[in-house]
Amino acid sequence: MSPRPKVGVLALQGDVREHLAALTAAGADAVGVRRPRELAAVDALVVPGGESTTISKLAVHFDLMEPLRDVVVRGLPVLGTCAGMVLLADRIVDGTADQRTIGGLDVTVRRNGFGRQVDSFEQDLDMVGVEGRVHAVFIRAPYVVDVGPGVEVLAALEDGRDPGRIVAVRQGSLMATSFHPEVGGDSRVHGSFLDLVRSA
Repeated sequence: MSPRPKVGVLALQGDVREHLAALTAAGADAVGVRRPRELAAVDALVVPGGESTTISKLAVHFDLMEPLRDVVVRGLPVLGTCAGMVLLADRIVDGTADQRTIGGLDVTVRRNGFGRQVDSFEQDLDMVGVEGRVHAVFIRAPYVVDVGPGVEVLAALEDGRDPGRIVAVRQGSLMATSFHPEVGGDSRVHGSFLDLVRSA
């Protein structure tokens, strides 16, 4: 792998452009991924925030769902943010009846756990693998209800709103956040993911 890993951003719906910019700032060659052959050409993948049910349906439509599940099983490093966390979760609370996920993370996630768009909020928090406080932006965000034995909790809410709720996790080559690290021009969370990519 080159010093600048090639990282794809699943470009079906959501914050694609923002993730491409953050990954580039963090030291990656970032590209959009819409087709299986594009997925096969990357060193890692980001599943962005957006609408988890819409992204899931589009992944099926573009024949990407099974290739996505396959690369997760084979150990491709993947970062899921907000809706991406929902899509990587093995179990969902409050999902739609027909909702499908990529899976791979041994967690239960509550979809839209903090409420509707009007309930969006921001909070500074500590995150394992990131030096200094992270300004986390939560927009119709999920949170992790419980984790399996192989899952490391990277961040939980502190004082203020809903203290103790888990908002960032890692399991092997998979990493996920409830919040949107691509918002606000701080690429440190993406940099932490690239450290994982280079060590994988």
